[in-house]
Amino acid sequence: MAAIPAHNGTMTQQIRAFWKWLAEPLAVIVLMFCATTAIAQPFYIPSGSMEPTLRIGDAMIASKYAYGYSTASLPVMLGPQNGARLLGRLPSRGDVVIFRHPHDPKIVLVKRVIGLPGDRIRMGGGHLVINGRTLPLTETGMGEVQDQDGGKTAIHAFRETLPNGVSHPVYKRHWDGLVDDTAEITVPQGHLFMMGDNRDNSLDSRVAVEDGGVGLVPVANLIGRAEFVVGSYDFLNMRGAASWLSLFRPSRFFQKIA
Repeated sequence: MAAIPAHNGTMTQQIRAFWKWLAEPLAVIVLMFCATTAIAQPFYIPSGSMEPTLRIGDAMIASKYAYGYSTASLPVMLGPQNGARLLGRLPSRGDVVIFRHPHDPKIVLVKRVIGLPGDRIRMGGGHLVINGRTLPLTETGMGEVQDQDGGKTAIHAFRETLPNGVSHPVYKRHWDGLVDDTAEITVPQGHLFMMGDNRDNSLDSRVAVEDGGVGLVPVANLIGRAEFVVGSYDFLNMRGAASWLSLFRPSRFFQKIA
């Protein structure tokens, strides 16, 4: 009978040791992938289109289960884009949602749901009109918007009340801009009409995709519902180490998004 080389046992032990060493980080990666696909995922805000609800530099958590699942739900969009959703359900008007751009799914955006399938929507003199009803805007004072250079300017703040009774903040400076008077459109089945709360600084469903906007957003492109801000940092105004600590915004930490 041929003798078994002694080093085979050592090699087997080394292989087992290697897989044992590898198993823990692999399990963590798989768990994180599953969690960010099915439960929640962090995002950060790089622009001011949703001010004052979301500020530049906010870090937020989105629930992935709120509207069901599609390929858009994956952290890296994979698989067929056929519009199918598992456990799918529509958002409510007023929900702040995370979604993939209809023209380029690699781009992830956050806006507020304004129109559901079947809704007739237009802008008239800077006011939102849904199904023939002009929505009320109640002035609440002055707010502050931030540009991409970190500068801040004063702006008029309002509250807008949607047909389902949801009230949310709006910033508005002009009433005669390019998207302040638009033709009425009917939201088709399987789509949503999105808008930013910073109405004069948001390329949203008021602007067609071919004109650089978002256009109507397929429900299949939904990633999740924005739930709360976990932290906020005014990174645009970093001017050296001495300013770092002062740029945290503690008042925004763990703030519910509504």
